[in-house]
Amino acid sequence: QALRERGCRSEEQFREVLREIEAEVQRRKQLIHQSVERRAIISKCYKPKHPEVYTLQDSFLAPEFLEIVRFCTSPGADLQGLLRYLESFSDKRIYRLPVFTEEFCQAFVDELENFEQSDMPKGRPNTMNNYGVLLNELGMDEPFLTPLRERFLRPITALLYPELGGACLDSHRAFVVKYALHEDLDLSSHYDNAEVTLNISLGKEFTEGNLYFGDFNQDPSPVPRYTEVEHVPARGLLHRGGQIHGALPIASGERWNLIVWMRSSAVRNQLCPMCHRKPELVEAEGFGDGFTEPLPEEQPQTVDLCAL
Repeated sequence: QALRERGCRSEEQFREVLREIEAEVQRRKQLIHQSVERRAIISKCYKPKHPEVYTLQDSFLAPEFLEIVRFCTSPGADLQGLLRYLESFSDKRIYRLPVFTEEFCQAFVDELENFEQSDMPKGRPNTMNNYGVLLNELGMDEPFLTPLRERFLRPITALLYPELGGACLDSHRAFVVKYALHEDLDLSSHYDNAEVTLNISLGKEFTEGNLYFGDFNQDPSPVPRYTEVEHVPARGLLHRGGQIHGALPIASGERWNLIVWMRSSAVRNQLCPMCHRKPELVEAEGFGDGFTEPLPEEQPQTVDLCAL
């Protein structure tokens, strides 16, 4: 029915679409192996310009962000108390907060530009972003991104998004995207393969290019209401991964953003956020898409508290 609504009529048209789908499935299955190969080459051959940025340090984080984390980990911390530290946008549960220092952002972007100018193999974030860097291929998952998610972000998301597994976000996919004139200018409407997304503006100098947010993907309204949010350097936007969103075109300059898709296997093991079905798993290396499969000897246990 969906294909018919998009113009498919003849058997040949249906077969052609099926061939395209099968080719795309095979392409995606190869992505993880290609990524592992690139990471091995980069690890062996690439010389970082700023090696210090690869390991998370408290000094990289804005003092206001550390204060938010201290509140969230204090006895009696609750949502209403947390919201006093954050900027909220409309009723869509979109929040802005300081994350990094400007000094770290400048050094990080300089490192990313150095990598872009190198002859290293480069994987791109997705089919919509043609310019950017997959941070796991730079070896940043364990020393930087995992502690950022576990130590600093999870106490915040536990209060903001409890029904999305905010307290048990146990994997991530992180990448940097770049927008510039004559390259990627904007990003069309989409939702993320994530329970919660963090989008941090790293710089550089740019004009326009605001983000816009529509409905939650499972709760469309007859007339979508869009909320436009401006980028602020070194600050991040937290939102539900299923929130429809996109990026308006930049008018000048160059913009780099760090995107962290955070995932809860406790949530997505029950229902895939992309196809809205019980997931059928394919073996992958690393975090994969954030699904987990219990070991055969593990038996489910009954507990008297909600896991979330």
